Amino acid sequence: MKHVLVVNYSQTGQLSDIAAQLIGPLRDAGHQVHLETLVPAKPYPFPWPIVDFVDAMPECVQLDAPPLKPLTIPAETDFDLVILCYQVWFLSPALPMTAFLHSETGKHLIRDKPVVTLVSCRNMWLSAQETMQKLIAQAGGKLCDHLAFTDRGHPLATFITTPRWVLTGKRDRFFGMPPAGVAPEEIRGASRFGRALADALDRDAERSGQPMLAGLRAVTVNPRLAISERAGRRAFGIWSRLIRCFGKRGSWQRRPALLVFSIYLIVMVLTVVPTSLLLQWLLSPLLKSRLEGLRAQLELPSGSQEFNLEKYDQSR
Repeated sequence: MKHVLVVNYSQTGQLSDIAAQLIGPLRDAGHQVHLETLVPAKPYPFPWPIVDFVDAMPECVQLDAPPLKPLTIPAETDFDLVILCYQVWFLSPALPMTAFLHSETGKHLIRDKPVVTLVSCRNMWLSAQETMQKLIAQAGGKLCDHLAFTDRGHPLATFITTPRWVLTGKRDRFFGMPPAGVAPEEIRGASRFGRALADALDRDAERSGQPMLAGLRAVTVNPRLAISERAGRRAFGIWSRLIRCFGKRGSWQRRPALLVFSIYLIVMVLTVVPTSLLLQWLLSPLLKSRLEGLRAQLELPSGSQEFNLEKYDQSR
């Protein structure tokens, strides 16, 4: 029997549903799983009022996370594997997960441990995962696998459906656009990773430092979105530093700057992102080699291959 720590923060509940599918097979196989749900000292609401939503951007991008309530386990608790389940806010890890990785307790729990990251988001998670890799490495953890669950809707449609869900709590079909979020069949399919991890733990494969979830379509990257995302990340970095000059989160002094940023964000979504995607499509023959290389790099360590799906995916 192995001991597994699953650290989770889910604002909408979707990520918790995915984590539950992953945990079930581990427990069924006899492994002991401790699910630690992160609780911010000051909770983030859902639905999220638009002013509070935008006001979280500067601290999120600058990794300046507010404190969490104490964890339910001591820092010295020993685990064989740690699974970090996180959301993406403004192309960065959600603040509760950043707070965990910055905390002394969090660092102690993952130090010298194999770590699996699991993200559930709209479709842009690459910058956030790069940040997670750095934070895990700084804490002394060893990233061995990554799982990404994303909204399969058209990227332009999700720019509308996802904010609508976050700001109003409504995720149903909207003016012909599909429901927001990860599809139910994708959520159920997360159990294949739990079965694969259970087998890997039985073989002590977590000690090898090699991916345990290869061949299960763990990560699928659209490299065209990666280029747009990196441009957005640079812009968020500039805006976050500028807005913080006007005061702390929640202060009225920075409300005008937040308003200007909101207008900028809307204009960018309506003009810059579609233009970028169009240009990449037009230039795709020239960019093909570069994009394929970028895809292979960003899909590490677990990858998008499917050679183990028949073994672990019971829905097939």
